[in-house]
Amino acid sequence: MKVQGWMAAAGLAVAMLVAGCGSGDGAKVGADPGEWRTYGRTYDEQRFSPLNQVNRETVGKLGVAWWAEFDTDRGQEATPLVADGVIYTTTAWSKIHAFDARTGAKLWSYDPKVPGQSGLNACCDVVNRGAALWDGKVFFGTIDGRLIALDAKTGKPVWDVQTTDRSRPYTITGAPRVVKGKVLIGNGGAEYGVRGYVSAYDAATGKLAWRFYTAPNPTGAADGAVSDKILKEKAVGTWSDGAWKQTGGGGTVWDAITYDPKTDLVYVGVGNGSPWNHKIRSGGKGDNLFLSSIVALKPDTGDYVWHYQTTPAESWDYTATQHIMVADLPIGGATRRVVMQAPKNGFFYVLDAATGKLISGDKYIPAGWAERIDLATGRPVETPAARYNEGAVARHLPNGLGGHNWQPMAFSPKTGLVYIPSLQMHGRYEDDPNFQYRSAFWNTGVRRIVAAPSNKPGTEPSIPPTGELLAWDPVAKTTRWKVALPSFWTGGVLATDGGLVFQASGKQLVAYDAQTGARVWAYELGAAAIAPPITYALDGEQHLALMVGYGGASASDQPRRPGRLVVFKLGGTGKLPPYAEVAALDPLDLTQGELSAGDPDKGAAHFSAMCAVCHRGGKFYPDLARSPVILSRAAFESVVLDGALAQNGMASFRKHLTPAAAEDLRAFLIWQARTAPPPPPGAKGHPQ
Repeated sequence: MKVQGWMAAAGLAVAMLVAGCGSGDGAKVGADPGEWRTYGRTYDEQRFSPLNQVNRETVGKLGVAWWAEFDTDRGQEATPLVADGVIYTTTAWSKIHAFDARTGAKLWSYDPKVPGQSGLNACCDVVNRGAALWDGKVFFGTIDGRLIALDAKTGKPVWDVQTTDRSRPYTITGAPRVVKGKVLIGNGGAEYGVRGYVSAYDAATGKLAWRFYTAPNPTGAADGAVSDKILKEKAVGTWSDGAWKQTGGGGTVWDAITYDPKTDLVYVGVGNGSPWNHKIRSGGKGDNLFLSSIVALKPDTGDYVWHYQTTPAESWDYTATQHIMVADLPIGGATRRVVMQAPKNGFFYVLDAATGKLISGDKYIPAGWAERIDLATGRPVETPAARYNEGAVARHLPNGLGGHNWQPMAFSPKTGLVYIPSLQMHGRYEDDPNFQYRSAFWNTGVRRIVAAPSNKPGTEPSIPPTGELLAWDPVAKTTRWKVALPSFWTGGVLATDGGLVFQASGKQLVAYDAQTGARVWAYELGAAAIAPPITYALDGEQHLALMVGYGGASASDQPRRPGRLVVFKLGGTGKLPPYAEVAALDPLDLTQGELSAGDPDKGAAHFSAMCAVCHRGGKFYPDLARSPVILSRAAFESVVLDGALAQNGMASFRKHLTPAAAEDLRAFLIWQARTAPPPPPGAKGHPQ
């Protein structure tokens, strides 16, 4: 860890409230505008800060106060937390660190020693979106499904519980929330074949308090959980025979968990089905509750209160796990307490927070799968070509990444606008007639186009993906302004009382005018970032903090670098050092290797099914066509079949590949090495 010096800035433009001592009970969440004690700053998850020392007039004076460096920039998605002068953040592989929030001095770090092979179960890399604070402890989840409590002052373990069945491909990437003394955590893994749920653990002891399953038990048995009654009454009848009885049905709660003290309800966002394809998953029958739904629960007991399903009979990976926020809005001449969400399916929803009644549902991007939301029924009116049954091919905007993914939105009560990091990417969906469930692989039930060496290039037009920052008016139900972004895979958002909206955009941290969208400030980070910024205040000075790193569900377009936590303040004079140059990888000398007699066409299919999710970019992960490992059958088998690099995240595939199939894969990679064009001048690659 490296730290740059900081200097005092004159002037104070905001009155600071004084918070009580300790590490965060419910009364302290949001009480001090200078702190950021929970994932969305306040329970309502608005990601709005009342700090205004940094504003339209002063933002140009922002500079680096200090910075810290981590072992990798791999998928850095965390929201740092700040309490009692300490900043806590999680990083890739479920590691956690604590720093002095004034100076950047490292106080402690903790590595839960996640087994490298656990990364094989992570659909979207070994990311971690943050921690939670409560009563002197800091809580975080791990890729291998554990929930860990540490002493917030020392970083020493207090308790460590396994929240998932280790025999199933579950992961945890989301941040826990602590509500009324209970730590709430979900999990991921729907593509690999799991059944979703959210759990509550006693913050003091780690004892399970309650669990709510979001899909019925495939065996038909009761779980002995609080969800048993409502699943029997409302959900079981919405599922028919199909592959879900093998895969578990999906519906994982992998991100959004929001608590509203005014209604005393917890709102959880539920994910896609497993497999995606509704025809295969449930015989094309039934809504499949509670997939792609917002579900309201009582925090003390986990009892069901209401639900709203954004995408009935979900078939496109249109999750409703995206950021959920609560707010008071002027609607119909009265102030309504509402829940707001912009899930993947492209519609922005406003629901009554107490009852779940739909108030509005409108397109925030030009979603093509549905014409509108019927306000009388609350259901989407699908277009005739929405589904891909009977050999049909569906091409839709958005695709499985959605119109909005995990990157948090922000809401400003000052402007009344919700700021959405949106993306537009078309998807191609086709029924897979040969679907068979396979453990440790994606099980979507959607046919994938395999680019085998003998295949000719496709003729379908390519529509480039785009990213935009939208200012959405949830009352007028329209976009007030929007800004085109340099990448479709962009950062989360922060709004402040200084009239600003902050977002990492490409390799910059940018400030926009919250009213107009005008760009008023930018800082060159030297590398791309996707995490949401936060702001806090100490000693009368407002700071901004951002994790710098890239990846996650989208392949990286930059080589592997160290990750960073960068902290700014007015008058900061620190200088971020440039990242070290990464030498371009030379093409392999195939004359020095052992050629393969395998079938490259078969190898291409294996690569598409097993390798492309991680290695398709060839930058953030190793470019296999330039790896000398492929020049030797023995060396290749030692990695792919024997797991020689398992602790680094490259698990053994011996359960899924025979030696002959591995040799087919090596033949395909050698073909790639032979036919791939040389890197352009100045191109940088992944260090082997």
